[in-house]
Amino acid sequence: MSFSVGQVARLAGITVRTLHHYDEIGLLTPGERTTAGYRRYTDADLGRLQQILLYRELGFPLEEIAVILDEPHADELTHLRRQHELLTRKAEHLHQVITAVERAMQARTSDIALTPQERFEVFGDFRPEDHEAEVERRWGDTGQYAQSRRRVAAYTKADWLRLKAEAAAITGDLAAAYKAGLPADGEHAMDLAERHRGHITRWFYTCTYDIHRGLADLYVDDPRFTATYDRLAPGLAAYLRQAIHANARRATP
Repeated sequence: MSFSVGQVARLAGITVRTLHHYDEIGLLTPGERTTAGYRRYTDADLGRLQQILLYRELGFPLEEIAVILDEPHADELTHLRRQHELLTRKAEHLHQVITAVERAMQARTSDIALTPQERFEVFGDFRPEDHEAEVERRWGDTGQYAQSRRRVAAYTKADWLRLKAEAAAITGDLAAAYKAGLPADGEHAMDLAERHRGHITRWFYTCTYDIHRGLADLYVDDPRFTATYDRLAPGLAAYLRQAIHANARRATP
């Protein structure tokens, strides 16, 4: 069974001109011709065309493909194994490129203007964009949410690292006060709660005492927040809540 040049072009998804060119340069010469001189392609020709197109997909120039296909002792299985290895490498590279693009898209979505490497250095495995939908659902219609997004959009890697260091220092001091047995409604703990409120105001949005109290309740009511604080010291989330409420009472009697 043989096929016309038009039939092969349709089967392979290429143009008749391409097949004519392959014939002219000796890369793919039809195995048969009609008495009128028309090209007819055999099954073997179709197999060679498949190899040509696969190597083209891998970026090989036509001259090099001709040399590869005409190698002695290189059967179809040899070519397929080679192509499989090359395609696998290409797929791995494309996966890395896709991952980098996705990270860039996510950075734009969450308005954090950092490169993927900087994001990893700042946040590690934590991905702020994974929580963006929930944050927007809870607070998306508030002025604080809009203010926070405007601010963080301008932060550099250095800004984020300073922010993290400041937050870690406050949390560390809170844990130390808690472990030392200092009362949550004492002056030292309330001062730490005020530092906590000031940190939020400085870096994200104006945190009023009412908002701060709401956050304090969230730290206890939401197990994810509780776990974050209680990893430093079991019960720290509840201690912070008490200190925040005490500080709010002190400021707004």
